[in-house]
Amino acid sequence: MTTEPVSPMPNRAPMGTGLQQTRIAAVLATNSAPEQYRPDMSQVAAAADTLVANGVRCLALAPAGNTLSALEHLAGRLPDGVDLGLAAVLAPEDVVRAANAGARFVMSPHVAPDVVHAARGCGLASYPGAMTPSEVHLGWRTGATAVQLFPGAPVGPGYLATLRRALPDIPVIPGGGIALDDVTGWLAAGAAAVVLGRSLVGDALLPGGDLQSLGVRTRLACAAAGNAPD
Repeated sequence: MTTEPVSPMPNRAPMGTGLQQTRIAAVLATNSAPEQYRPDMSQVAAAADTLVANGVRCLALAPAGNTLSALEHLAGRLPDGVDLGLAAVLAPEDVVRAANAGARFVMSPHVAPDVVHAARGCGLASYPGAMTPSEVHLGWRTGATAVQLFPGAPVGPGYLATLRRALPDIPVIPGGGIALDDVTGWLAAGAAAVVLGRSLVGDALLPGGDLQSLGVRTRLACAAAGNAPD
């Protein structure tokens, strides 16, 4: 009986320095406001500036009508060392558009090999979503930079700790409903980083959003991850 040789691990883009250093990724969900409200560019920029000023160095925009324009705008004004990306990417053509707008990484809710391959072709880091050990392993073997445990909140840090014992060499980043109070627990369970959305951003993208409170939450998240803003 013969067995087929295992193909070598594909080359993969490295994790951005911003995410490596702070271990927090913030998702600005511009499509989640009531009544389909879309924040204007100044609101997105103000929220991004507040996150960066208070210690977060990795930002992702969720798809909406003005997302690519917002990506291009932020890419031209955020300081060096800040990773900027596009979340909820479902198709390879969206990877190319994100790269052209200045993104350095893409996130997906599932393992889509064509999306991962497109990211590699554009030189972008990729973080596909997965839940089971088989999905996590597939995402890694496809060439992902790290695999996002998604949605992470329903399974909790204990699941990640068990998963990491089975697959210790695959970096995993939980996302999807992660609470600020759980950041420390996720990292202690072996997470390479944590993706935070509404629990961090709050109402910052709504009219009259509280940027001061966003700054406080950002500093708390960074402290929980073991880092503080410069």
